[in-house]
Amino acid sequence: MKLAIVGCTGLVGTVILKVLDEFSIEISELTLVASSKSIGKKIVFRNKEIEVVTISEASKKQLDVAIFSAGSSVSQEWAQKFVDNGTKVIDNSSFWRMKKEIPLIVPEVNGKDIAKSNKIIANPNCSTIQMVVALNNIYLKFGIKRIVISTYQSVTGTGVAAVQQMEDERKGVKGKKVYPHPIDQNCFPHGGEFLENGYTTEELKLVDETRKIFNNENLKITATVVRIPVIGGHSESVNIETIQPFKLKDIVETLENTKGVKVLDNPKKFEYPMPINAHLKNDVFVGRIRLDETIKNGLNMWIVADNLRKGAATNAVQIADYMFQNKLLQ
Repeated sequence: MKLAIVGCTGLVGTVILKVLDEFSIEISELTLVASSKSIGKKIVFRNKEIEVVTISEASKKQLDVAIFSAGSSVSQEWAQKFVDNGTKVIDNSSFWRMKKEIPLIVPEVNGKDIAKSNKIIANPNCSTIQMVVALNNIYLKFGIKRIVISTYQSVTGTGVAAVQQMEDERKGVKGKKVYPHPIDQNCFPHGGEFLENGYTTEELKLVDETRKIFNNENLKITATVVRIPVIGGHSESVNIETIQPFKLKDIVETLENTKGVKVLDNPKKFEYPMPINAHLKNDVFVGRIRLDETIKNGLNMWIVADNLRKGAATNAVQIADYMFQNKLLQ
C-alpha cells in the first residue's frame, strides 16, 4: 500500500503511525504530511527515517490512500485534490461525515457499505465509534427504539492544547486556556460548540452519526457530553430501550461474541471498564450490564475505549486495511 498520513505530528497522527506498525500492514511507500512548522522534520517508522513534506507535495503523488487527521478546514481544502490525483481519502474530521454520498464507516459494523466507487470515506466521531461497536449486534438481534447517552470524555479529544492546559494546571503554571474553566480536578458539560437548541456539536454528532451508521433516521437518541481530566479514553453511560424483549444473559453473550468488544463485568470483584483499562488498547470495553427496571426492554451499560485508538487512529487504519483486503483500492 502507498499511504500518506496528513497531520502526522498531531495527537491522532502519531497514534496512527503506532497502530500501522502494530497491524504489520505492508507499506511500500509512506508519505508524512504536517503543518509548515514541521516540514523537513524526520520521523522514524519501522527503522527508517522519513522526512515530513508539505500537503501540496503529497497531493501530487501517486498514492493508494491518504488518511487525513488535520482538522475540517484542511480536509475541506485538500481531500478532493488528493482524490483528483487518484488517491482515496479516509478522513478523521467532521467535514465529510454527514454528506449523503460519503460512507461513514466502522468496519465491524458497516464495512460492507464501502463501494469501490467511493473516493472519500469518513471516520466517525470517537464517542460514536465505541458506542456503535458495542451496540451493533444488540441492534441487529433485538432492535433498538431509544438510546440515552452520557459521556465522560477525555480532554485528549479536544487536542494537544487541552492536554497542555491540564498539565499546566497540575503544575501550577499559567498557560494558554482552551476552555473557560479549569480542566484539572473538574468536569464540565461542554464538548464542541453550543447550538441554538442548547445541545452541543459533540452531542449532535452522537445523534446524527449513529442514525447514519445504523441507517435508521427514526432512531431516538439523546446525549449529554461531559469533559473530564483524563488522558486514557472516553467513557459512556448508555441506556437503551430495545424493540424485542431479551434476557440479560443473551445480552452478555451477544457482547462477548461481538468483534472488537471485551466484556469486563464482575461487580463483586470490582471489575468494570475504566479509561486506565482501555488506554493504548484497540478494543471497546463493556461492563455494568444491567436491566433498567423502570421501563420495558430497558438496559444499562458502561462503554469505554481509548479515543485516540479505536475512536480515531485504529478505526482509520482498519478502514484502510479493509479496503486493501477487499480490493477496493484499485
